[in-house]
Amino acid sequence: MIVRPVRSTDLSALFDLARSTGAGLTTLPANMERLAHRVGWAERTFRGEAERADADYLFVLEDDDGKVVGISAVAGAVGLREPWYNYRLGLTVSASQELKIHREIPTLFLANDLTGNSELCSLFLHADHRSGLNGRLLSKARFLFIAEFRELFGDKVIAEMRGMSDANGRSPFWESLGRHFFKMEFSQADYLTGVGNKAFIAELMPKFPLYTCFLSEDARNTIGRVHPDTEPALAMLKGEGFAYQGYVDIFDAGPAIEVPTDKIRAVQNSQTLVLAVGTPGDEATPYLIHNRKREDCRITAAPARVAAGTLVVDALTAKRLQLAVGAQVRAVPLSAKETK
Repeated sequence: MIVRPVRSTDLSALFDLARSTGAGLTTLPANMERLAHRVGWAERTFRGEAERADADYLFVLEDDDGKVVGISAVAGAVGLREPWYNYRLGLTVSASQELKIHREIPTLFLANDLTGNSELCSLFLHADHRSGLNGRLLSKARFLFIAEFRELFGDKVIAEMRGMSDANGRSPFWESLGRHFFKMEFSQADYLTGVGNKAFIAELMPKFPLYTCFLSEDARNTIGRVHPDTEPALAMLKGEGFAYQGYVDIFDAGPAIEVPTDKIRAVQNSQTLVLAVGTPGDEATPYLIHNRKREDCRITAAPARVAAGTLVVDALTAKRLQLAVGAQVRAVPLSAKETK
């Protein structure tokens, strides 16, 4: 498996992938016109023809037969063209000594505080390939790209995680709050923001602080929590240094997690090495390996070992990277445990 930049020749495969996502990935709609526009923009981005405010680094996961089985992306910066909204969880204290009452009420403030940060987004792996190193490769490959081209990204990276919903896609937070202002289904509002139509948020959302005590108990219990299916992804990102700092999605209250870019484990611990082909050996550990190219970027995960400034890999790994012996690579152990 390798991760590489998307190409216009991937359109048909992306359309099939989009149809298999169901309603869970609004940034990859099963619409050929929108997909073609996004792919074209991503190609411009990798060529260096897009400003950071518009940059969309869209990657695909490709197997050895050339089949596209997953996607992931990094946005260069959010909120520099259109406002980027989150709720910031705060606290309002009310007290009366005479009545001996002291109340601490969590409060939601509509905020644009995460503006300008780079964002991890559009992660999807086909169900038939959710095994081995594939999921971690698809997600973490973005960190090696960021490390190699650090100047293209913000000082902080964020990721909005999927919030709580039931088997029918019903969000308690939306039912208790958003529905009163938008008069539409959660899936429709989520879709509109996913395809870039965000103006209605500013037009319809209340600007004043919202006291969470007015929400249903079910809604309050979802604030800052992820959907059970998203817990493995959250754990993986926490292992890279991401943390919840009190910002949540305005629709389903899922947490927006963040980390200073230079503190991401895979960014901070990656190193440039000379590629060597041989037998990694029994003590080899899985490494993320990047060929240090931008438009022709190729990233893979494979057993490797470091020896005297070289990274020893097998011949198949070198072939996947399209590199010869003696070329430079950027590499880092695939997991935080292996780094230690």
